[in-house]
Amino acid sequence: MLDEQQLALYYPKIEEFLTQINQIILDKNQQTKLALCSLLAGGHVLFEDLPGLGKTTLSSSLAHLAGLQFQRIQFTNDMLASDVIGVNMFNQKEHQFEFKQGPVFTQILLADEINRCSPKTQSALLEAMEEGFVTVDGARYALPKPFWVIATQNPLFQSGTYALPESQLDRFLMRLSLGYPSRHAEKLLLQQNTRQQLIATLAHVFEEQDILMLQSLVHQIYVGDQVLDYILDLAEESRKGRHGLSTRGVLALKRAAQSYALIEKRSFVIPDDVQAVFTAVASHRIGLNQHEAELLLQRVKLI
Repeated sequence: MLDEQQLALYYPKIEEFLTQINQIILDKNQQTKLALCSLLAGGHVLFEDLPGLGKTTLSSSLAHLAGLQFQRIQFTNDMLASDVIGVNMFNQKEHQFEFKQGPVFTQILLADEINRCSPKTQSALLEAMEEGFVTVDGARYALPKPFWVIATQNPLFQSGTYALPESQLDRFLMRLSLGYPSRHAEKLLLQQNTRQQLIATLAHVFEEQDILMLQSLVHQIYVGDQVLDYILDLAEESRKGRHGLSTRGVLALKRAAQSYALIEKRSFVIPDDVQAVFTAVASHRIGLNQHEAELLLQRVKLI
């Protein structure tokens, strides 16, 4: 049973979080809200953008305000899987192998330009993203909790990129794009201190236990039968004449809508929540662009 009083205690912190991050990432309120939605839903997020549009800054801001450990991996075409998850090294003093953890052992991992590495290295993240474990030489190692991957990929028309396989795309709860800032926002960027200097001045809004508690509360947000039917109607519409949303995608849509409802200070989901997250959750799974996703939403009648 959802404790609404406990939930209400977090509303001011959520509002403060969004206020603070929108001082760093200017003019992108919906993208920052969806990024927080992904974190609270316990799902990973993929940013697809040209380099230099603020993806790394957003990741650093999210980690700082959430009070979580942060690591960044710059993926290159010569990177090996062991560079991500770690490797067993021989300790000559102890005469035994010891596991040296890779950068994946953190709470927020920025996988920068993930599609610049080979598919074999990309797949090293699959188990970590899905199960929160990595396996090296038959031994399994648990990752810290919470564990959240923010991955960025460059457009595939750029040289030296490898398309992410469908199995890995499906592990991302959302795909987002920041895009170019407005002229007003870009002028402020020219006038203000660097983003890293501004991030350093911010205080943590959440702590590790707050994030874990909110992730637990998200699963308790009520979803009525009518909203569930609306989600299923969207899934059925997406499957007409094409490869549509999988069952995993349907579950992801429900979880994202629950998280969005929490951020909107409600203990129940309404169709507006489903619509707010639909494009970010569905587009990379079934190959829709923004316009096609909006048309699909229009074809399914609201409750």
